Amino acid sequence: MSTRAIPSHSQELRPPRRSLPFDAFPFILLLPSALLIALINIYPFATGFYYSLQSGTLLQSGDFVGLANFIQLFRMADFRHALWFSAIFAIFSVFGSWAIGLLLALFLNMDIPARGFFRVALLLPWIIPSIVSVVSWRWLISDQSGLVNVMLQAIGLKPIYFLSTGSLATFSVIVVKIWRSFPFMMLSILAALQTLNRESYEAAAIDGAGRWQSFRYITMPHLLPISFVLWILMTIWSVNDFETPWLLTQGGPSNATENLSVLAYRYTFNLNDVGIGAAISFFTMLLLMIFAITLLSRQRET
Repeated sequence: MSTRAIPSHSQELRPPRRSLPFDAFPFILLLPSALLIALINIYPFATGFYYSLQSGTLLQSGDFVGLANFIQLFRMADFRHALWFSAIFAIFSVFGSWAIGLLLALFLNMDIPARGFFRVALLLPWIIPSIVSVVSWRWLISDQSGLVNVMLQAIGLKPIYFLSTGSLATFSVIVVKIWRSFPFMMLSILAALQTLNRESYEAAAIDGAGRWQSFRYITMPHLLPISFVLWILMTIWSVNDFETPWLLTQGGPSNATENLSVLAYRYTFNLNDVGIGAAISFFTMLLLMIFAITLLSRQRET
């Protein structure tokens, strides 16, 4: 007579062991998209670096020159000017749009009538396609037939040559960039403000803190993390901005508003020097990567 052991209820049922220490199913689902994104990013990166080491044209491959194109960049006066203008353009555009976005976010965060209408209206410069907005600005401030100069001449004043004077063209490009960028700053800062606990302001008011002290010691520390991210993003977008200077002035007058993106385009397609154009683009990418990594590391330290 055979006996059969009855499993005891005290014995715990152990789940089957997994070969991996984590659930790999979500990563398997993400793998095709990750490979596609990597291919889309890696191929232009590798191709651009390959062309930057050659002296070819658009229709003919050239000889391998190594780092000669990068060395030649710093000997070129137009590259040094484009680098300087890109820095000025980025600094004023980033902090100008951030300051306006901060003021408008503080305004929209208050309990005011028609707040929803103002939020939608102030987002329009960001929603409108860049080609429409920049061309509209060009129509307004054009030297000969711009609406602003037509109105000035109608009242007996001299026209202002916004786009044919170097300093005014630089100012105009920066103003248009700020106008296009401040809604994104405003929306991001407003979202951060709405996560701030109101009890902090009430406690500060009980302790005798005024509006400036509350803004300095409560609001600004709360906005610094998102501000760091916004500064990095807007700097990258400003340095890489091709539409604003090209559609407004095409880099003129006399290359006064030519940034690194417009310079790379001019060398690649107008001067048919793919090696120098690719070297400018690759140098710009490395410069922005170093800037972003440095600023993020400083943010972690603070």
